[in-house]
Amino acid sequence: MKITQAEQMKARLIVLIGAILILIASFFIAPKIFALIKSGTEKQLASALGATSTTTKVGQEEDSLKNGVKHLPTPEPLKAIYMSSCVVGTKDFRASLVKIADTTEVNAIVIDVKDFSGTLSYEPTDPNLKHAWDSAKCGARDMREFLQELHSKNIYAIARVTVFQDPHFTKLHPELAVKSIATGAPWKDRKGLSFLDVGGKETWDYTIAIARDAYNIGFDEINFDYIRFPSDGNMKDAKYTLSTGSKADQLEKFFKYLSAEMKKSNIPTSADLFGMTTTNNDDLNIGQVLERTLPYFDYVAPMVYPSHYPKNFNGWKNPNTVPYQLIHFVMGRGAERAEATSTAVATLDNTKIDLGTSTLAGQAKKVLYTHEPQNKLKLRTWIQDFDYGGNYDVAEVKAQIKATYDVGLTSWMIWAPSNKYTIGALVKD
Repeated sequence: MKITQAEQMKARLIVLIGAILILIASFFIAPKIFALIKSGTEKQLASALGATSTTTKVGQEEDSLKNGVKHLPTPEPLKAIYMSSCVVGTKDFRASLVKIADTTEVNAIVIDVKDFSGTLSYEPTDPNLKHAWDSAKCGARDMREFLQELHSKNIYAIARVTVFQDPHFTKLHPELAVKSIATGAPWKDRKGLSFLDVGGKETWDYTIAIARDAYNIGFDEINFDYIRFPSDGNMKDAKYTLSTGSKADQLEKFFKYLSAEMKKSNIPTSADLFGMTTTNNDDLNIGQVLERTLPYFDYVAPMVYPSHYPKNFNGWKNPNTVPYQLIHFVMGRGAERAEATSTAVATLDNTKIDLGTSTLAGQAKKVLYTHEPQNKLKLRTWIQDFDYGGNYDVAEVKAQIKATYDVGLTSWMIWAPSNKYTIGALVKD
């Protein structure tokens, strides 16, 4: 078939237009693909090419976007300081803490999102949580912008959420509270603070809603504190109407539920535990057992402040005077227990019991509790940087950090209720 001159011209024109379109596409798309390749973000590259991406390990991408919000990967190792809800709402004060992270080895800040008051330190996007912001006395109206500032400086943001210590929510929902046997009203500790019953499913869902909201505005990790039964009060007057089984069993049910929900949204999590969970073989009468916590969180941070150990602990007349030795002993024991496959626990007639001040403690015997080994690097040391029963300065803070490293751990978080830190103990950038 003979092709006319007009048809030949038409074919050439189509080829020319196609070449121009390819050139334009490569001009705009190629640099983006090159940038993705250069950054090594395979998940984003797959998406750019139209492929179905696989789920990546939480915290291992250089950047991630969730609901349009940037999240940073978890630093390894993590080195954090703490910021209270009142300080995060005070721009000059909080700027001084950001400066610490800017100029030293610190790469993360733990910020109170829900503190001992039970109120929130920012206005939530979830309208069902707004009551906790409306009742707050401290907080930051510009929390989202502040998180963006931290991210611009590559500072990892951790949201601290107190769980069962909650005067605000117990006031709204007394049916969910630990009850006073004498009055039927919410039980209170020596500080006048009330607690939510660990067995309350509504409390679990409320906690998860707060965690998701905090993550969705830009926090990179949720740190759960006061994940325990209450103490420091008239415990004979405390009644748990929603909890079943032993305290340790009930708390582990919560951990399992919480973990499953957080994993649905790929939210990194950490848990704060009493320091003595690394050395005690009971649940301290508050339900906390190290081996029954580690599987459900990405990281676990025992609060091993030397000042909080009793006299003659491990033979030390005053543990507060030997910060290096104490941290080395308690975190070393924690690391050993994390990697073990069995640990001695206290039981009575093959039934786990809560020891603590229990009258059954003298009758208890130890048996082996078997469990899956965990990576010891999941452990982070909560380090003391406050004067309580002693003077904490450069030498004392450095000693705790060194002891952490000397037992093979890498991450730590420093607690100072005043939010004033011993900068001389930190390595400068």
